[in-house]
Amino acid sequence: METVIYLFNTFRDVIASLFLFGSLLFFAGSAIGMLRLPDFYSRIHASGNSETMGITLGFIGLMIHEGATLTTLKMAFVFLLLFIGNPIGSHILAKAVYKTGTPVWTLESKDADKILGKQPAKNDHAQDEPVNNKKTKEEDA
Repeated sequence: METVIYLFNTFRDVIASLFLFGSLLFFAGSAIGMLRLPDFYSRIHASGNSETMGITLGFIGLMIHEGATLTTLKMAFVFLLLFIGNPIGSHILAKAVYKTGTPVWTLESKDADKILGKQPAKNDHAQDEPVNNKKTKEEDA
């Protein structure tokens, strides 16, 4: 006799797996964003939003898979805490880093012209200096 292994036993498992796969996609997007984006603010934006959506889909998938039990209620409670706390934590972290003076990446800074394949512009400010902190001609004198 041949043994057949079924991956999905019920329709509920199929739906739960779809949610978990969607969660995996958002987490992968978050990881790619952390590696590819140019500065801290872009990275915190990518990770905060993508991870929140990944957590949402992941917990929904786990709750569907578990069914109506006390464990599902506990997962829902943990999900709500993470759903509220993750964006707040990202915002507080970004605000604290902004107050320390960490520069914001713009098209006028950090060799953006090289990345875009253009001739570098002659700017009078340092590459790592935030664009809104440019020296005026009066300060140079």
